[in-house]
Amino acid sequence: MGDAEPLSEPLAAGLYIVATPIGNLGDITFRAAETLRRCDAIACEDTRVTQKLIRHLGVTKPLWRYDDHSGPETRARLLEAMRRQAVALVSDAGTPLVSDPGYRLVREAREVGIRVTSLPGPSAPVMALTLSGLPSDRFLFAGFLPQKDKARADVLFELAAVKATLIFFDTAPRLGKSLAAIAEALPGREVAVARELTKLFEECRRGTPAELAAHYAAHAPRGEIVLLVAPPAEVAADSANADAMLREAMTTHKASQAAAQVAKATGLDRKALYARALELK
Repeated sequence: MGDAEPLSEPLAAGLYIVATPIGNLGDITFRAAETLRRCDAIACEDTRVTQKLIRHLGVTKPLWRYDDHSGPETRARLLEAMRRQAVALVSDAGTPLVSDPGYRLVREAREVGIRVTSLPGPSAPVMALTLSGLPSDRFLFAGFLPQKDKARADVLFELAAVKATLIFFDTAPRLGKSLAAIAEALPGREVAVARELTKLFEECRRGTPAELAAHYAAHAPRGEIVLLVAPPAEVAADSANADAMLREAMTTHKASQAAAQVAKATGLDRKALYARALELK
C-alpha cells in the first residue's frame, strides 16, 4: 500500500478526478470526501447536482461548470487554475470521463505537465456487470446506444463479432426499441437490464430480448439503465444452439439474411449456416 497524503496538509496543485455516487450517497469513498473537502474548487457538469453532494458532506467550495458544451477557453481557464490550485473534477454521477465530460481536459493537463490524480470509486457499467451473471472475464463498454434506428443497428452489427460481454447505457423510453434491435442484430444472445443501481428499487433482470421486452412493456421502466449483452456463443454450425438462432432469425428474415446475421453473431461460416437454414425451412 502506498503512503496516504496527510489530511492536515493542503492538496498539491493539479487535477483530481473524483468518482461520486451513482445513486446512494453512502457510496462516496473516504478519500473522495476528503479530496472534495480539501480542494480549492470543483469542476462539475451541473452545479445543482454537485451542490447536493457537497452539502451532504458539509462542504462549501466554488463550483465551476464544465460539461459537454465547454470549449477551449473554459479548458484554458481551468488549466491555468490547476497550475496553482487543487481542482477536483466530478460528473453528475459515477466516474468522470466514462460517457461523461473530461477526456480533453485530462489530455491537455497531461500535455502541459499538470499533475493528474484519479480516485477510484462508483461505476455503473462495472456494477451492472457484477450483478448480471453474464461473463465478466472480458467486456466492452460502448457508451450510449444511438437514438436513431439505423445508427443503433449499425453499432450492434459492428460489435456482433466481439467475443466479450457488451455494455451499453440506455434510457427508459428507448429500451423497447433497443431490445428489438438486439434481437435482430444479435440473435440468440442473453441480455441483462440493470436499472436504479444502488437505489431503493434497484433491479437486474436477465433473459432473452423478447422476454425482457414483454416484461418492460407491462412494467414501464424508470431511471437510468445499463444494458448488457452476452458474448457470442462458441457453437458448431450444426448444433442445437445455431439451429435455435437460425429459427429465431428466420421469423423475420429470409434464410440468406438469417444466415448472414447468425454468421456475424457467432463467427461461423455463412454458407454452411445458409445451407442449414434451408434445411430447417
